[in-house]
Amino acid sequence: MSVPQTPHMFGASTTAAEVIDGIDLHGRRAVVTGASSGIGVETARALASAGADVTLAVRDTDAGARVVARLKAELPPTSGQLTVGRLDLADRSTVAAFVAAWHGPLHILVNNAGVMAPPDLIRTPDGRETQFAVNHLGHFALAVGLHPALAAADGARIVSVASIGHLFSPVVFDDLDYRYRPYDPWTSYGQSKTANVLFAVGAAERWAGDGITANALMPGNIADTSLARHMDMQQVADFIASGELALPPQKTVEQGAATSVLLAASPSVEGITGRYFEDCAQSEPVAERAGAVAGVAPYALAPENAARLWSVSEALVG
Repeated sequence: MSVPQTPHMFGASTTAAEVIDGIDLHGRRAVVTGASSGIGVETARALASAGADVTLAVRDTDAGARVVARLKAELPPTSGQLTVGRLDLADRSTVAAFVAAWHGPLHILVNNAGVMAPPDLIRTPDGRETQFAVNHLGHFALAVGLHPALAAADGARIVSVASIGHLFSPVVFDDLDYRYRPYDPWTSYGQSKTANVLFAVGAAERWAGDGITANALMPGNIADTSLARHMDMQQVADFIASGELALPPQKTVEQGAATSVLLAASPSVEGITGRYFEDCAQSEPVAERAGAVAGVAPYALAPENAARLWSVSEALVG
C-alpha cells in the first residue's frame, strides 16, 4: 500500500541549507546531540542560520567548542546563539545533569548522536550493550527527562536519527544485551536503529496531547562522518562483498542533514508524527531486507512493539 507523501520539492540530493531556506526560527530553542561532527554539525548550522538558539549536546566539549567557534565565524549575524552542553549517552549521570541544567521550553530535540558496529562486544558501566545503550537508551532518557520542556514549547518536534540498518534486526526483547547469543555488530546496530524508529512511534502516541510530534529518519549513506569510528573496515568490505549489506548512493554531509532539518523545522511536515522518512519524504514499507536500499520494515512502525519497547526502556533507565 502506498504511503502518503509530504508536500515538498526536495529529494535525495537536497541539502540542509535548501530545506531551511526561508524558514524563520527566531525565538526557538533546539538541542542537537552528537553535534561535534558529521551531520550533527550541519543540522546545528542550518537551525542556527534560521535563528534558532542551538545547544550542541556532545561528549567532547572541547570539540563542541571548536565547532561553535567555526560556525559563529561562518554564519550571518542574524543567526541564533550556539552553546555547548556535556552529554555522554552511555553515562546516565551526564544525561541527568544535562536535563537538570535545562530551563525553559525546548522546541526542537534532534537525537542525532550514535555509534555504529564496533567489532567486539562492549558494555556500558551499567552492563548494557553499547549500541543499544547509546543509540536508544541514552536518547530515551534524555527525551523523557526533557519532556516537560518539550511540552512547554507548544508544538515541539523530536527528530530521531535512525538508519536503513534497522533492516538488519528487529528489537530482540529477550536478549537486548547479547547475553545468550553471539554478539554480531550488525544485528546489534540494527536493533538499536529499529529502537530509534519505535521510540518515535511511542512518543507520537504518548505525547500528542502535549503538542509534541516525533519522527524518525534515515539520513543516507554518508562517507564523511565519525559514526563509523569504531568499525573494522575490512569487516565492512567483506560484508558488502558477501551481498549482506546493500547501500544507497553516497551523500555529502550537507545532503545527509537535510531530512533531519526537514523534520525539525519545515512547515511541510507540520502535524505529521510517528513516521519514518528518507530523502526528505515518507518511506515505503519493505517486505524483506535482501537487496533493499530504502524503505522501512513493518516491525519498526508496529504500535505494539513501540509500546513494549517504551515499557522496557522505562524499566532500564529507572
